Amino acid sequence: VSGHSSPIQWGDRIFLTGAAAQEDSVERHVLCLDAKSGEVLWDKTAAVVPGESLHKMNSWATPSAATDGTRVVAFFGPAGIHCYDMEGEKLWSKDLGQFPGDWGVAASPVILGDQVIQNCDAIGPSRLVSLDKATGNIIWETKREDKPRGGWSTPVFIETKGPPQLVLNGEFGAKGYDPAKGKELWFCKSFNGRGSPVPFYDGKLVFVVNGKPGDLYAIDPTGRGDLTKTHMKWHAKRNGGRDLPSPASVNGLVLVTSMSGIITCYDAKDGKTL
Repeated sequence: VSGHSSPIQWGDRIFLTGAAAQEDSVERHVLCLDAKSGEVLWDKTAAVVPGESLHKMNSWATPSAATDGTRVVAFFGPAGIHCYDMEGEKLWSKDLGQFPGDWGVAASPVILGDQVIQNCDAIGPSRLVSLDKATGNIIWETKREDKPRGGWSTPVFIETKGPPQLVLNGEFGAKGYDPAKGKELWFCKSFNGRGSPVPFYDGKLVFVVNGKPGDLYAIDPTGRGDLTKTHMKWHAKRNGGRDLPSPASVNGLVLVTSMSGIITCYDAKDGKTL
C-alpha cells in the first residue's frame, strides 16, 4: 500500500494509512506497526470503493490517522471515515459525502474528548462535522463556504483567555469555531486562495498562509465576528512562491517554507522579515 499520510505514534504503536489500487477500485487501509521493530501488528481494509479523481501531487490516503490511546480514526474522503480500537477491531464507519472535484482530500480527523472533528470542505456544499467518538453519530455540523477548492486543512485546537476554539483555514480565510456546539466565532479574510496549510498558534497569535501566493498574516483570536480589520495584528510579504507547508513559530520567530525550498523567518510581534 502507499499514501501521503504521516505516521502517528501512541506508546509503542505507530498508525498510518495507505491505499492499494485494484482493477476497478481502491482499497483503503489502516495499519498498526510496532514502534520498536517495525513489525506490522495489524492491517485492516477500511473500504473498497472506486478511486476518486486526484491531483498528481495527492494520493488516495493523504489524511493522517488520529488516536487518543483508545480509538484510531482514519478519513478517506468519499471512502468514508472509520474508527477502530487499538487492536484493529472496527467500531464504526460513516459516509461523509462524495467530495467532488479533481483534487482529492487531505484534511485529517482530530479527536477532542468524546468528539471526532472532520473538515469536510469540497467543491460544492462544505461543512465542519463533529461525530461521537463512540458511535460515529453526528453531534453537530456547521456549514462552510459553498465553493471552496477542496478540503485540505486540518482544524487545530487552541486555548485562549476565553473559551477554547477550533481554528480552520479555508479558501477565503481562517475561521474560529466553538468545539462544543460548532458555532462560528470569528472570520479573518485571507490574501489569496487555497486553504491548504494548517494555521499555527503560539499561545497569543494565530499565523496563517494560503496555498497560493499572498501575505502571511497574524490574528488575535480573542475577538468575535469579522476580525479582518480589527484583530489582524500584521501581515507580511511572503517569499518563495506558492503551495506552502504550514507556518511554525518558536522563540518569537515565525518560519514559513515554500514549495520551491525557500525559508523566510519573521518576527512574531510585527511581521518584520528577519
